[in-house]
Amino acid sequence: MSAAINNRLHGQIKEGEELPPLTHAVTATTVVLGALASRDWRPMHHDKDFAVNRNGIRDIFINTPTNAAWFERYITDWTGPKGRLGRMKFKMKSSVFPGDEMRFSGHVVKAAIDDTGCGWLDLELAVSVGDKVATECQARVAVPTSESDNPWQRRGADWKP
Repeated sequence: MSAAINNRLHGQIKEGEELPPLTHAVTATTVVLGALASRDWRPMHHDKDFAVNRNGIRDIFINTPTNAAWFERYITDWTGPKGRLGRMKFKMKSSVFPGDEMRFSGHVVKAAIDDTGCGWLDLELAVSVGDKVATECQARVAVPTSESDNPWQRRGADWKP
């Protein structure tokens, strides 16, 4: 999936719609750069010897903030730049290691417009490695209801994620 050029409008999106898949081959660089970007200095995210010999796992692995960033990218690649994440929660069920291929998938659970006129989508998302779900995610994202609408301009009482 490449980055969206156009913004998705609320009325163009239906409940049950599948998001296009996103795949990414994970390398040690993927893991280490994510840890560095989030200032996570714990050695299990950059030191293979520590991960294997001290923690007893097969390699370094993607950290929590990097997981969140990948979900945010997946969502905004699909919505376009006016898509604004309202909230997100996820459950990491297993680690993602160098050599794994992450596959992101998801669908729209609910599409609604709140009393301020903000268009909301509730999404169920997942990252899988092989046939196993590594992380489950629920997200709420605001998308424009018209060409002139921009969720990023909403403030105070007009922003109710």
